[in-house]
Amino acid sequence: MLPEPITALTVALSKLPGIGPRSAERVALHIVQTDSATVKNLAAAILAARERIRFCEICGALTEKSPCPICDDSRRDATLVCVVERAVDILSVEKSGTFRGKFHVLGGNISPLDGVEPDDLKISDLEKRLASEPIKEIIIALGTDVEGDATSNYLAKRIARGGLKISRIGFGLPAGSGLEFADELTLNRALEGRREML
Repeated sequence: MLPEPITALTVALSKLPGIGPRSAERVALHIVQTDSATVKNLAAAILAARERIRFCEICGALTEKSPCPICDDSRRDATLVCVVERAVDILSVEKSGTFRGKFHVLGGNISPLDGVEPDDLKISDLEKRLASEPIKEIIIALGTDVEGDATSNYLAKRIARGGLKISRIGFGLPAGSGLEFADELTLNRALEGRREML
């Protein structure tokens, strides 16, 4: 039987994504057997990251200062906006090295069973950007699961207007999958093979 502090640490670690009970226990045991300076550095890095990182006021990306470096970069194509589900999806698209536009994070997918309605997402923020920025094309880069498809279709219909091209990355991503599982080549092909929705 493990001492209570190790059990509590294991429970806390197991709540992190991708860390199951066995992995959490191994990490907890490693931490308690590591020298104090290393553990203090780890704790300080976690606290600093949590305190200093925030969401960009324009696109919703993770950033240290707002607007984020992508929104602030005048070399990027302001007429092209890629809509993603979560802030971490921006990292996946950026790794492809082919997208030079800007981003918009929805903050999730429509999922009535989970209580997520369109008003819970940052769709109205996107509409405000469409009114104030020179956007000519929206690329919808949501997953191909049921919620991603429903959100993509709803979004395309809601933001449709004259002079705006709406496309969706159309192939390269396996059905039922999200951006976090795609490699750079797959994302590159998906972005190049996007198709217009309306």
